Amino acid sequence: MNSMKNMTFDEIEIGASATFSHTLAQPSLELLALVSGDIDPFTIQPQGSPGSLTESNTVDGAAAAALISIAIGTKLPGPGMHIRKYALNFQGAVSTGDTLTATVVAVEKIDANSEVVLDCRCTNQDGLELVTGNVTVTAPRLSITYSDVAPPQITLRRSDAFVKLLRACDKVPAVRCAIAYPCDRDSLLGPIQAAEMGIILPVLIGPQDRIREVAAREGIDISAYRLISVPNGRAAAEKAVELARSGEVDALMKGSLHTDELMAAVVKSETGLRTARRISHVFVMDVPAYPRPIFITDAAINISPKLEDKAAIIQNAVDLAHILGVQLPKVAILSAVETINPKLSSTLDAAALCKMADRGQITGAILDGPLAFDNAVSLAAAQTKGIVSPVAGQADILLVPDLESGNMLAKQLSYLAGAESAGIVLGTRVPIVLTSRADSIRTRLASTAVMALVASACARP
Repeated sequence: MNSMKNMTFDEIEIGASATFSHTLAQPSLELLALVSGDIDPFTIQPQGSPGSLTESNTVDGAAAAALISIAIGTKLPGPGMHIRKYALNFQGAVSTGDTLTATVVAVEKIDANSEVVLDCRCTNQDGLELVTGNVTVTAPRLSITYSDVAPPQITLRRSDAFVKLLRACDKVPAVRCAIAYPCDRDSLLGPIQAAEMGIILPVLIGPQDRIREVAAREGIDISAYRLISVPNGRAAAEKAVELARSGEVDALMKGSLHTDELMAAVVKSETGLRTARRISHVFVMDVPAYPRPIFITDAAINISPKLEDKAAIIQNAVDLAHILGVQLPKVAILSAVETINPKLSSTLDAAALCKMADRGQITGAILDGPLAFDNAVSLAAAQTKGIVSPVAGQADILLVPDLESGNMLAKQLSYLAGAESAGIVLGTRVPIVLTSRADSIRTRLASTAVMALVASACARP
């Protein structure tokens, strides 16, 4: 939709008509269900999910009235109109894959009030009438034209995992956190907002003049927070690590310096934050189409992990899941296929990791693999392939074969599926948040919340 022009009362003639058609995909069906109030979970669950009553998802025909509203609001009369009254009858149901067509026809004009009575119908691709009746509107007297009109971008989320994370932080004390080189708007505003929410007590580390300049330009009040001045990003990383080693802070957060700069200070053998555990990264992702948070590991630290590395990476993610309230996480060990193939080392690793879990070498979770991505997150896909598994279709944790595949998977979910991600580094003396320059303030807050919950759990006796 690039432009929109209304029809004034004087322009509308008896018999004038307008139509609007739309084919329903799952997000459209859910949005119609939300607008109409028909949000019975049994009728709008994705196909193949537990409790699904029908092969295709359906909602009551009342949802089709939304298309009539679009035809009236965008075409006849269009912008400037006001609905005065309506009398609509509903019958039938709409399902994913249906093509609905709403038609409105002017059947009466009332000059005194600039009112127009519209005969309204909405049918599906088979000609079945789902909505019939009439709507009375006040038509505009002035012509209105809008250019470059685009529909709003709406993402439907089955649950908001990040709100739950932030609320969980209400139950733990604020965590002392060193912010390494917060020298742009987002890397400074994120931790300050987290501080105002009581999640962290920030220590700002970087060039004092530059940090104050950013704060003044963006209207960010940093007067209440400790600021340690160092000349550059490398010095900021080293100072942040020093504070963590001495116990002055309980967590670190990357500012606008490069990840390599911070991690170089973290992994130094003599002065860094290494422990006996493997260092790894976990994305906690809120994917709109998935009913629960999903953990992806490792997509930022370990480039080509070996079998023993993968075992440690899984254990780190499992321990994180426990802290975030997932009591017995289901771990899907990903590969390109769901069968063991000697030519694919990831499938061999998957088989070995599952046996390691059987023998108690990985604890606190249910493991299965190899599983292809579709089998890991879709019950329907797993059932189609005859996979019987306590993990398939309902994974909480996805272990990726290597950093490249994990990084691409996480970014595809973010940029193509509307997912949001919080990221954290585990296996170090203190939890570390590695923010990206592309992260939103909301994402930074979510990452900070994960970090605070981990730091609080580690501080418990």
